[in-house]
Amino acid sequence: MSNPTTLISTQLTTTKGLTPSEAWLTTFLTTQRPTTPLPALTSTACFRLLASDITTSLSQSPTTCFPPDVHNANIKERKVAGPIALQVLAVEDMSKSRWEQIEAIEALERGEGTKGREIIRVTATEEGDEERGGAVAKIGGPHKLALQDAIGSRVYGIELKGVEGVGVGMSMGCKMVLRNVVVARGMVLLEPGTVTVLGGKIEGLHKAWKEGRKAELRAAIEASERGG
Repeated sequence: MSNPTTLISTQLTTTKGLTPSEAWLTTFLTTQRPTTPLPALTSTACFRLLASDITTSLSQSPTTCFPPDVHNANIKERKVAGPIALQVLAVEDMSKSRWEQIEAIEALERGEGTKGREIIRVTATEEGDEERGGAVAKIGGPHKLALQDAIGSRVYGIELKGVEGVGVGMSMGCKMVLRNVVVARGMVLLEPGTVTVLGGKIEGLHKAWKEGRKAELRAAIEASERGG
């Protein structure tokens, strides 16, 4: 019988674009019952990966991470094949003013989202995702995201077209996978055909981002008012 570590890794790589490191997967398997069926193990491993810091959980290979010179602004445009798994560190709706961004964050904290001009209640599922997250995510944009790959490289990505699941309502630590993505002068260009949002959340990162983002926006508003 094949090694379960190999089977799980292959399945997650093929279906999700997530390649767990051997060390992470070995540790994970020690926490599971030996009699657990392989599909259940794979599903649980995927759920744990989506809640993990990918710099400690995913394989760090040249084909699954950005090239070392990804930030080189002298390179006008190039395509990176991937699949490259990333986690979201920050998101900004570039169509909204600073005050509107603060209001959007606070509305989500109250469990409210917007659909057109109508306020809707947003209910959480067991995984902590928003059932109406798709409707909320499509409002506004384009969005600018701070992204990090498994090796720890941080890049900015910007939507060329709206990507399902991307918006100020998304959780920090959310995982996405890029395939055949274009990088132009150090900026990753995001569009539906090249981006798959998998979901997930890193609780500590999300809490710190929400608090820090509001403070950052308020400070920028105050500085602008003083300057004006």
